[in-house]
Amino acid sequence: MELGIILETNDPERVWNAFRLANTALDADHSVEVFLLGDGVEAPDLDHEKFNPHGVMLKYAQNGGKLFACGTCLDSRDLDADDLRPRASMDDYLRIVEDDEKVLTIG
Repeated sequence: MELGIILETNDPERVWNAFRLANTALDADHSVEVFLLGDGVEAPDLDHEKFNPHGVMLKYAQNGGKLFACGTCLDSRDLDADDLRPRASMDDYLRIVEDDEKVLTIG
C-alpha cells in the first residue's frame, strides 16, 4: 500500500502517534510519505517529557520514509529546511493526494 500522511499539528502526542503509524507501515513494507503542513513544519523541533516526536521522526527518515515540508509554511515561521523538513511545494502535496492509495490528515 502507498500511504500519505498530511501532518498539520505541532502537538507532541499527535506528531508522535502519526510517526508511530508511519514507522509501523514502513515495517510492514508499505510505502509512506509524510507532508508537513502549517504547524506541522515545527514537528522536528518538538520536545516533550513523555513523547519523543523527534526520535520517531528520525527513525522514520532513517528507515526510508519520505518527508516533505511546505516551503511557504517554513518561510512564514522563519524556519530553514533540513533533513527532517525538506522544502516542498503544493505540487508535491497534490501529487501525494493524487497518487497515494490512502491519505490521512492528522491535525
